[in-house]
Amino acid sequence: MRKHDNNKISNENKNGVKGGGKMRKGFVWSPEEDEKLMNYMVRNGQGCWSDIARNAALHRCGKSCRLHWINYLRPDLKRGTFSPDEEQLIIHLHSLLGNRYSQQ
Repeated sequence: MRKHDNNKISNENKNGVKGGGKMRKGFVWSPEEDEKLMNYMVRNGQGCWSDIARNAALHRCGKSCRLHWINYLRPDLKRGTFSPDEEQLIIHLHSLLGNRYSQQ
């Protein structure tokens, strides 16, 4: 937060966002927040993550919403171990490419 010359604190937070709404930082996501993000994404789809955070009434930054969606909530996210076919494909591709994941 910025201090003005008259030592009054502005209504801008450190990210330059106006409005007095505080961002949650470093807290575990609650089930209510998960539900808000899931419902918003199902209704509206992806877009600007800062807008999603604001429009879904989450007190999180856009980056936090994006990472939580991608790593935990996305419906097509596969969890668990690799199937035997997937494991064989990984071994085969590694034998062809090694540890390189991109080439220029």
